[in-house]
Amino acid sequence: MTGSDPSARQQHLAALLSRVALGDTAAFEALYRSTSAHLLGLILRIQPDRALAEDVLQEVYVNIWRAAQSFNPALSQASTWLNSVARNRAIDSLRRRQADVATVSHVTHGDDDEETDMLSAMPSNDPGPLDLLEQASSAMALQGCMDNLSRDQRQSIALAYYQGLSHNEVADQLRQPLGTVKSWVRRGLQSLKNCLERASLALS
Repeated sequence: MTGSDPSARQQHLAALLSRVALGDTAAFEALYRSTSAHLLGLILRIQPDRALAEDVLQEVYVNIWRAAQSFNPALSQASTWLNSVARNRAIDSLRRRQADVATVSHVTHGDDDEETDMLSAMPSNDPGPLDLLEQASSAMALQGCMDNLSRDQRQSIALAYYQGLSHNEVADQLRQPLGTVKSWVRRGLQSLKNCLERASLALS
């Protein structure tokens, strides 16, 4: 989409994300074309290795496909949500590299410093929207795992892991006690991990 109206662009991105959440691969490719250059630039500021940054970009779009349903325009603008996903994956890439772990993907939460496997396999090393769409088709099977969680668990995990909020910040956003939020996140992640493991076995 062209044009200089920021509000119109945000609405356009939000509309694309809502279609992606429904499994619309055409909207996914349009979102990639509209945002990939910007997100790659953001990733490069954190992960300056171009090859690694391009790998991270693919991870970002696989995550976007899988988590698009968690985007809530009432909580943040579409570009802010996309930037958060890209920033978190770029930081995660640096952590993986420092730990010499190159075969699994981890997400580290700020409060408990816990690392949780969120994907069973790394995406392809070949950049481009066609590769992303192929990965997205596989990721669609995993999207059902999020649907199996309760609404509170889904929202808590989305805020913590896709918008990068701490447990305290999630509790503030949801206006719930900190202990309740931690319980939602912990139980939701365990359920999600079990579901992803089953999905991984089914896909292998």
